Amino acid sequence: MSDILCQWLNQELKVSQTVSPKSFAKAFASGYLIGEVLHKFDLQDDFSEFSESRVASAKLHNFSLLEPTLHLLGVQFDQNVAQSIMTEKPGAATKLLYQLYIALQKKKKSGMTALEMQTLQPLTSVRLQSMKSEAFREQRLGRRRQNEIMAKIQAAIIQIPKPASNRTLKALEAQKMMKKKKEAEDVANEIKKFEALIKKDLQAKESASKTSLDTAGQMTTDLLNTYSDDDYIKKIQKRLEEDALAREQREKRRRRLLMDQLIAHEAQEEAYREEQLINRLMRQSQQERRIAVQLMHVRHEKEVLWQNRIFREKQYEERRLKDFQDALDREAALAKQAKIDFEEQALREKAVHEQIAVERAQARYQKHYSLCAEILDHILDLSTKVADYRMLTNNLIPYKLMHDWKELFFSGKPIYEQAKIMHLPAKPSEEQIIEVEKRDLLDGKDYEEYKNMVGEWSLPEEMVDNLPPSNNNILGHVLHRLLEKTLPPPVESTIPDVSSFAIKGCILGKTFSGKTTSLKSLQKDFPIQILSIDTLVQEAIQAFHDKEEASETLLDQQEAKEKDVPGLKHSNKESQVPVDQSWILDGFPMTLNQAKLLEEALTGCNREQIELEAKRTQISTLAIDPSASKEVPVPPSALDFAMLLDISDISSLNRINDIMAEAFLCKTSPEDISLHVAAENKDQDENQILKDQIQHRIIGFLDNWPFLEQWFSEPENILIKVNADIDKESLYQKVKEIFVTEMQKKKNKVNKKLEEKEAKKKEASLAEAAPPTPPASPPHPEPEKEKEITLQREASKTHPAKGKPQSGSPKGKSQGGKQPVKKSPADSIDTSPPPVITSLLKPGSEEWVYVNEPIPEEIPSFLVPYWELTESSYIQNIKTVLRHLRENQHNVIAYLYEVRTSFQHFLMRPDHKQDFVAHWQADFNSLPDDLWDDEETKAELHQRVNDLRDRLWDICDARKEEAEQERLDIINESWLQDTIGIAMNHFFSLMQAEMNRFQDTKRLLQDYYRAMENKIPIEDNKKFIRVPLVQLDGKDISESQIKIPLVPRISISPETAMSKPKTKSILKGKIDNSLENVELNFEADEKLVMDTWQQASSAVSNMVAAEIHQMVMEEEKDNQQVDMREKSMQTGVNKKAKKEPKKQKTDKKAKGKSPPIAEASPVFISPEEMAEMERKNELKLKIKEEHLAALQFEEISTQFRLELIKAKTLAFLEDLVTKVVDVYKLMEKWLGERYLSEMASIEKLTEVARYHIETSTKIQYELYLNQEDFFINGNIKVFPDSPPPVRPPPVEKEANGTLTIEQLNNLQSHFLDMAPKGIIGNKAFTDILLDSVTLNLGTNNFPSSWMQLTQPELQELTSLLIVNSEFVDWRKFLLLASLPWPIPLEEELLETLQRFKAMDKEQLGVVTFEQYMQAGLWFTGDEEIKIPENPLEPLPFNRQEHLIEFFFRLFADYEKDPPQLDYTQMLLYFACHPDTVEGVYRALSVAIGTHVFRRIETPALIVEKTSSFTNISTLEGSPEYEENGREEREFKEEKEEEIPENANTEKISMETLLKVFQGGTEAQDCDRFASQLKTENIYYENFIKIFQDLGAKNLEPIEVAVLLKHPFIQDLISHYPDYKIPDIKIILQRRERVPGSDEERSPSRLTEEKK
Repeated sequence: MSDILCQWLNQELKVSQTVSPKSFAKAFASGYLIGEVLHKFDLQDDFSEFSESRVASAKLHNFSLLEPTLHLLGVQFDQNVAQSIMTEKPGAATKLLYQLYIALQKKKKSGMTALEMQTLQPLTSVRLQSMKSEAFREQRLGRRRQNEIMAKIQAAIIQIPKPASNRTLKALEAQKMMKKKKEAEDVANEIKKFEALIKKDLQAKESASKTSLDTAGQMTTDLLNTYSDDDYIKKIQKRLEEDALAREQREKRRRRLLMDQLIAHEAQEEAYREEQLINRLMRQSQQERRIAVQLMHVRHEKEVLWQNRIFREKQYEERRLKDFQDALDREAALAKQAKIDFEEQALREKAVHEQIAVERAQARYQKHYSLCAEILDHILDLSTKVADYRMLTNNLIPYKLMHDWKELFFSGKPIYEQAKIMHLPAKPSEEQIIEVEKRDLLDGKDYEEYKNMVGEWSLPEEMVDNLPPSNNNILGHVLHRLLEKTLPPPVESTIPDVSSFAIKGCILGKTFSGKTTSLKSLQKDFPIQILSIDTLVQEAIQAFHDKEEASETLLDQQEAKEKDVPGLKHSNKESQVPVDQSWILDGFPMTLNQAKLLEEALTGCNREQIELEAKRTQISTLAIDPSASKEVPVPPSALDFAMLLDISDISSLNRINDIMAEAFLCKTSPEDISLHVAAENKDQDENQILKDQIQHRIIGFLDNWPFLEQWFSEPENILIKVNADIDKESLYQKVKEIFVTEMQKKKNKVNKKLEEKEAKKKEASLAEAAPPTPPASPPHPEPEKEKEITLQREASKTHPAKGKPQSGSPKGKSQGGKQPVKKSPADSIDTSPPPVITSLLKPGSEEWVYVNEPIPEEIPSFLVPYWELTESSYIQNIKTVLRHLRENQHNVIAYLYEVRTSFQHFLMRPDHKQDFVAHWQADFNSLPDDLWDDEETKAELHQRVNDLRDRLWDICDARKEEAEQERLDIINESWLQDTIGIAMNHFFSLMQAEMNRFQDTKRLLQDYYRAMENKIPIEDNKKFIRVPLVQLDGKDISESQIKIPLVPRISISPETAMSKPKTKSILKGKIDNSLENVELNFEADEKLVMDTWQQASSAVSNMVAAEIHQMVMEEEKDNQQVDMREKSMQTGVNKKAKKEPKKQKTDKKAKGKSPPIAEASPVFISPEEMAEMERKNELKLKIKEEHLAALQFEEISTQFRLELIKAKTLAFLEDLVTKVVDVYKLMEKWLGERYLSEMASIEKLTEVARYHIETSTKIQYELYLNQEDFFINGNIKVFPDSPPPVRPPPVEKEANGTLTIEQLNNLQSHFLDMAPKGIIGNKAFTDILLDSVTLNLGTNNFPSSWMQLTQPELQELTSLLIVNSEFVDWRKFLLLASLPWPIPLEEELLETLQRFKAMDKEQLGVVTFEQYMQAGLWFTGDEEIKIPENPLEPLPFNRQEHLIEFFFRLFADYEKDPPQLDYTQMLLYFACHPDTVEGVYRALSVAIGTHVFRRIETPALIVEKTSSFTNISTLEGSPEYEENGREEREFKEEKEEEIPENANTEKISMETLLKVFQGGTEAQDCDRFASQLKTENIYYENFIKIFQDLGAKNLEPIEVAVLLKHPFIQDLISHYPDYKIPDIKIILQRRERVPGSDEERSPSRLTEEKK
């Protein structure tokens, strides 16, 4: 506040003393500055009486003068305020000045004077102020009077000795007490009267102040500081309370002081009365005086007390009213400012939201842009890759490569290699990680193609019909059962089975989208419960604080539940909701994680866990159990619906702003401000928190909603979207309709479930009521069935016995004799035994019931990892082999392209044929000219051509042999054989992987079924069968050093190839000897592939046969034991059952297949044991049947895979050999075409040479023969051409009597020597011309037409050029003699002048030759010159270009070095015109620098001009002049029509005028030998007089318009001849028309001149 007041005083009012906040109290302690402030507002007229002294009396005097003015302004001012200011009490002066500032601003706005304010003031307040001022004055005078009286009393007091005490003292004391009582009663009565008077005054003041409060409040509001808050209001209230307390304390102190004064006064009066009594006794007069003084003193004190009480109460009331009004005004101003701030804050928030929206849009755009850029890069990579491989493969890109590139493109991986991954470091780079991902992706795709037999591994036509089933159901069941044994039991769902009609849902949306409002309205119409997350959290916190859950056990149970169910707050609340009670969540869940936790808490199921369990159950990819491969159903959603109240961001911001505005208006209303402040603080804080968090909440919702939308849309779409940008009623109606619809859906759904349950119950009751069905088959035919199975098993024993020599390793084939080369897998399958059981049900079918006997616990824990290892190794091996095959394909393409390009480069290697051709051409051209037509010479030249041709043919034959040898070297390289060998090893590795899988599967099935039979697994010590690989190098390796058997590579040599008969050929067309070796090697490789496949197929068949043989042997042992038991049975056995075992035993003994069995002691078996044995036998038969079926399926699948690998191997090898042979054939084709083209070029060269020999002409251009190209190089000549003729320089010819440039230069140099100033006497000029004409001794100074002029004609010519009847300007003569040249217009002259001035930077008026040429004239020398075709003819002469240079020499001053040209003087020469007046105006325009408008002349002058124009000679008839004159006349007419009003306002000086009219200069001496030429202008005195007449006494420049109005100037312009172009050619034309002269020219000369 002090700073504001200081700024107001120092800057606005500019008081005499600078005020600062530190010296504020001291500066206003005297009251002088307060009076100065009031004086500046015309309120303190007696300011001259103020004193700047700081004496107490001066301060008292100043404040007494200020009091009425301050009361007039309504400022609270009394004795206490004055005392505080004078004693420099802190804050007192500031407070007074602040009140004064408000009052003065109010007065300034109202515009009232002091008198008007005093008249408008109520009468009571005026009276009160006058009373206060009078009381103040009377108080001051009373104090002075009291002091005087006391002094007089003291002076009048006579000291009387005190008498001795006697009995009269008691009477005196009693009298005194009575007097005191009477005085006390009087004082009390006076006080009552005083208080009644004060109440009357206060009532009058209140009635008067009510009218002024309204205007004062409005004015005060504008002046209050608008920045405040609740703390400031509290401070005001606290200050008011402190003031009230201080006022009470001050009142108490005042009353205590009054009482003390009264007591002291009473004591003094008592003493005084005693003295009076004594004095009365002593003197009557003295006592009376004392009594009078005492009465006057008491009366005065009463008056002072009464006035002080009135004044103080008035101050209190005014202060209360003032404080209350200030508070109201301050609150109103603060409310207004807060409203403005609120609106600005809302705008800022919208701007921030728009910025955030722009940033989000920019981020989305950047994301999409980067995605599109990445896709575009991948498209470009794919295009360039395709283009590269089109070049590598001759536009035949393999399907596999294109398929891999497409996969990489669709997966978003770069096609080109980013980094090498041959040796990955511990921490690979990002590029290496990308390459690994690419490799894994392509490996996975290749493996899927191999597994599904599609793409590159699609089945050939001959194998499509024999396609086996794609899955081994028995193996899948075995693996699934083993896996179930190792996995923990699944978690059961907590979804209640009892269906309820209660509906559960949630309403979501942005903040202030209407969720809570709609739910509150919905709760009124439907029996639902609203679950709000804020309410739930508050209840939980309140419950925690209130300690409602007192039981520790209950707390422990709830903690355990909280660990299981993450959605604590919702599950607890829902547990409190009845089952049949519908509930809706308000604004929850807000994130995807919350939705998942809520789903898990309500249903007990987790979608991710369910998907993970489904993946774990389907861990095997090679064999799948169809019965267990069904997808696990995803539980339904816990919610019945999820409703989204969609609203725009701007609407959400507007709603929060409206809510805040309503709360703000309710809070700041001045009527009930004291009632609503405390009640609405809580709601306002909550709204403020929402307002602060609105941006973050909107952003959070926008970020999380896409995930929530996907969650509620899958697997069951329960999401409902509602547009919430409408009013409350419409939104509620929409929500209500949707809720009713969902309730109906839920009701129908529950009814449907109940109907299904009832139907199932009915079916179950009907099934129980039906009679039991008899068993399908009686137990008695079981022995017959067992007998049939045994016979079939015995019959099958012969097959493995016959094939026993083949059951070993592949090397055992050599013992059985020579095997056929090819053996189909069907033959090997036929060697396997027939099915054991011919049952109606096939094992593995859908109706087949699998054997699920218990197995030991350790078996699954061993077999499951064993199968996982088998499957992973199988997949990894397949992927590795396929990756190598894929890389091998790239290598093959690159190698074949390199072979083609390298052979092409070899064919294009440089040769030396051009050297021989160049040598022959040089010899040919060096032949002498006289021998060209000699026949013998021609014969010799033909022989040389033949020799050259033979030499070139030899070079071509040698190059052909080298190319053929290079091709043979490429064919004989070992690359093809190595590549084929590597590819065969890769395919053999695939066969090995299939073999390994079959052997591992066989062992797993064997262990599983033996475990169900409670048998110990067999220890298989045999090693796995290995498929042999091809040995690529010829080194001998011992068998102990290798783990895999190797087959040596059979290479066919050319000698053996010739001896063998030809077999089936895979190559088309003719085959040379070099390619026969390739075909024979291919046949050997094909035979090796077939042999290897046959070995692998036989090994699989043998393993199956051995397994079946082992099963039969075990069955025979079991049957022998059963026979032993049956013999020993004595009771309970049928006879037929006794005979059949005997018959079986005799048959077995006859065959001799079973070992002898020792006799056993008889054992008695009960019927129950017999039935158990029969059940076990049936189970064993079913186990064996199921085992054998699974094994046979694996055998068929493996055999089919091996055959497919064999077919693909042969197709791959055939394709590779075909590609290589095509390249070899292409090389042969290139070689032949190259040879033929080279021979053809040699023939062309021979023809050209023979043609030039026969025509006897030299070969000037180079003959170029390089490889297969021959042409005549027109850019290179072997000998130079003859030099061209030199064109003569251009020569100017005489035409129409025009002087040539050379003649003009001669005359100019001659005249310059005679008269350097340019003025020469007319006689001397005539003599010079006469001498030049008559004494022409070969000088050629004039053309022929000038040579015939006589002296009178020359004198006539001189008269046309005379200046002042005596002198001639020879420069003007040469200028006329040089015609024709383009006569300039006035505009062209002015433009040329401006260009010269621009070049003349120093403004000297002269330019050099370089500047002159750079500026240029109005015409240029760039004429269109036609160059003659004849090189001996000279170029036309450019006359205008030479004229420009001649004009510089004509007008330049050669006395200076370098020569300088006065361009203004030169342009004055060019200003000449056939019209005298026009020439003068052109000269004036050139001299001034701007256009001078011509005055409109009288008709007489125009007639005179027309007559003068008729006398113009043939100069005007020339084409150049006619054109220029016509343009100038048109230009003049336009100018005359458009003369502006303020034309010719430019000023012209005396020097310029003399320069224009310099024709009046008299040459006093024109002799060339004169020392100096003194000239004087004859118009000088006239021009001085003209300037003086026109007002230029000091010859200062005057306006051109004024000058042109002078009669002398007008007359001078009309008759001035120097700027008229005379026609000198009329003399020459008249001379030509004179007949019969002595100097008549001959016709030949006339024709020559015409030419």
